[in-house]
Amino acid sequence: MAAPSHVVPFLSPSSASASLRAPSGRRASAHLRCAAAAGQAGFFTRLGRLIKEKAKSDVDKLFSGFSKTRENLSVVDELLTYWNLADTDRVLDDLEEALLVSDFGPKISFRIVDTLRDEIRDGKLKSGAEIKASLKKCILELLTSKGSNTELKFGFRKPAVIMIVGVNGGGKTTSLGKLAYRFKNEGAKVLMAAGDTFRAAARDQLEVWAERTGSEIVIDKDKKAQAPSVLSQAVKRGKREGFDIVLCDTSGRLHTNYGLMEELVTCKKVMAKALPGAPNEVLLVLDGTTGLNMLQQAREFNDVVGITGFILTKLDGTARGGCVVSVVDELGIPVKFVGVGEGVEDLQPFDAEAFVEAIFP
Repeated sequence: MAAPSHVVPFLSPSSASASLRAPSGRRASAHLRCAAAAGQAGFFTRLGRLIKEKAKSDVDKLFSGFSKTRENLSVVDELLTYWNLADTDRVLDDLEEALLVSDFGPKISFRIVDTLRDEIRDGKLKSGAEIKASLKKCILELLTSKGSNTELKFGFRKPAVIMIVGVNGGGKTTSLGKLAYRFKNEGAKVLMAAGDTFRAAARDQLEVWAERTGSEIVIDKDKKAQAPSVLSQAVKRGKREGFDIVLCDTSGRLHTNYGLMEELVTCKKVMAKALPGAPNEVLLVLDGTTGLNMLQQAREFNDVVGITGFILTKLDGTARGGCVVSVVDELGIPVKFVGVGEGVEDLQPFDAEAFVEAIFP
């Protein structure tokens, strides 16, 4: 399938040499390599900036996606509207319960309420509006202190390789397809790798996404190859044919199945062998409707394969949005994307400030 005309191309040797006017031989070759590397790094810098700008412009999607969590926490406004100093203990107890119900978790909920209690006692907070502002500040600090690096790491040379992992039913393949759609819209040349070799429908699903997004795809044609082989072929093809991004799907697996978890380690090794430094990202897809139950999954996957970021899906269908804060605080790994709807554009880059405003308007 031909690449779209708006794809940013590699810097060709002829154009590079004309602009650099380098002498012939080794020195000229070094200049060409440096120029090509700079061009590739510049492409990824632009891509990252465009994705970030898109996140800022799509705050309405994030706001609507967290409507159920926001409804759950609307009691906070009710509590603070008529707050007075004599009611502090009762109000803070009810606030703590509201945070727990929204899956902020005991550790975070207690910490936030203790902070607010201390600030009220010290005379720093004298109105319900000030208490709410301090609450929002506490949550934002939790997200930014441990999970501030929410932008994707593409590296400095093509192709950038992104590996998607997770349990069955979390939305891995769908998330990969939505990522491909976003990258293609920003001018990237995308290659998909159908590394879910256990589930027959997964390959078919990914082929549909490839056609839908105009991406190329590497599949197991004889239906006998193992995932490491498919992913290795994809990374090699991505390098050989000048793709910008290689998106690698993997089979869903329970975090308690250590044999299958170890296969992920093998997948990482073969990708690194095919392209040193790959994968640039290992993104764990977590089902937001499971709330705090996702924490154990996240710990196990991180221990085995080294997670670099989270994709939290199905958050539009749950009132447990506080799990976003819990998973960042517990593991110190950033949330990079959140799924806030079924539409192709509803996988949104995570923005901490927009998230806090969405649940506490």
